[in-house]
Amino acid sequence: MNARRLDWAIAAGVAVSLVVAGHGATPVGYVLLAASGLVLAKRRAAPIATLVATGLFSLAYQATGADVPVVAFLFAVYSTMKAGHRVVTLAGSVLMLATLPVAAILSPRDLTTYEAFAQTRDVLQIAWLIAAAAAGEALRQAEQRADEAERTKEEAALRRAGEERLHIARELHDSLTHQISVIKLQAEVAVHLAHKRGEDVPEALLAIRDAGREASKELRATLEALRDDDKTPPHGIDDVEQLVQRARATGLDARLTVEGRNDDVPAAVGRTAYRIVQESLTNIARHASAATAQVRIDYRPDALLIRVDDDGTAPPKTTAPGVGLLGMRERVTALGGSLQAAPRSEGGFSVRAELPVAQP
Repeated sequence: MNARRLDWAIAAGVAVSLVVAGHGATPVGYVLLAASGLVLAKRRAAPIATLVATGLFSLAYQATGADVPVVAFLFAVYSTMKAGHRVVTLAGSVLMLATLPVAAILSPRDLTTYEAFAQTRDVLQIAWLIAAAAAGEALRQAEQRADEAERTKEEAALRRAGEERLHIARELHDSLTHQISVIKLQAEVAVHLAHKRGEDVPEALLAIRDAGREASKELRATLEALRDDDKTPPHGIDDVEQLVQRARATGLDARLTVEGRNDDVPAAVGRTAYRIVQESLTNIARHASAATAQVRIDYRPDALLIRVDDDGTAPPKTTAPGVGLLGMRERVTALGGSLQAAPRSEGGFSVRAELPVAQP
């Protein structure tokens, strides 16, 4: 049961209890009793207004000549204190106790037989008001302590995550930066020597050089992102066309088809889309022996659809998925999307991903 339904259930229960307990009341009195109970449904959203309303209803009921039950007002006192309105709660309670005798004087009752009972009842009312205020204050403080503990827990988790990012950044830097730099440098030297000798530079060598440059740039951006959570790798959905162009430069007949408009695609979704296309084209170049590849991006109001098909040799169904495919699936799952990667019936392999546009 959500909070709103619970409040209405409590308010209805209090209203029924007051009406049943107010036997002998006038028709106006019954209405006032029911109203003082039902108004408690708004005690969370408007605690001060509820305190004022229950107090006025109680005073009005007292003025009809009946003994006023302060149950609804006690609930209101508890709620205003729990909301942190200490001064308002104290002032409202004092004002309520001070005006009850005035309402009794205005009522048509015989005050000579009522005075002794009223004095005893006032003492009980003060005790109940103190108890209600104390309960509200105690629960408010307990919730504050719980919130503080939760914040401390979240801060500790964020601190551990930051330390883990730094550890990963150091590991990547130590293990990959040097190797990628060597590959890039060797490829650039080979291309330079070929140009100097007037020889034709093989397309494969140019592809290695360009891939080395791109890998070096992406690794640097990734390390920056890991060291600073506010920085993110620069590649997104708008950079997919460059991926397709680079794949085409290696001899693969890669084509890009875009449907719809790129309107407000979240950065995380754009980065994941880029990684999916990047990993798919990399797998095609490494394993598929494909001649063609088709990349399709479909912008829809509620989702971004990505599909990469090739006509190469699909891996056997018994083959365990590689690290690249597992990484794609983890990225998609983290965004609440879905990923399908399987051989095509007409030959080749197909990767399909659907990413929700709304932020997770």
